[in-house]
Amino acid sequence: MKVLLRNPKREVEMAGPMRVTTLLDRLDLPRESHLVICDGTLVPGDAQLDDSATVEIRPVISGG
Repeated sequence: MKVLLRNPKREVEMAGPMRVTTLLDRLDLPRESHLVICDGTLVPGDAQLDDSATVEIRPVISGG
């Protein structure tokens, strides 16, 4: 699967299928501070990602 990461911007290829939580673990990214978007839809941590998926991972930004 193609994984697009933001901040810093980069692109990596990962072998799938795999769950969102597994993907984040392999990239050493904490689930609590990242959003995972697949085909324009926000996906939960237990979602299964296909090998052919394009996934975007964005850091959560909060503020007031």
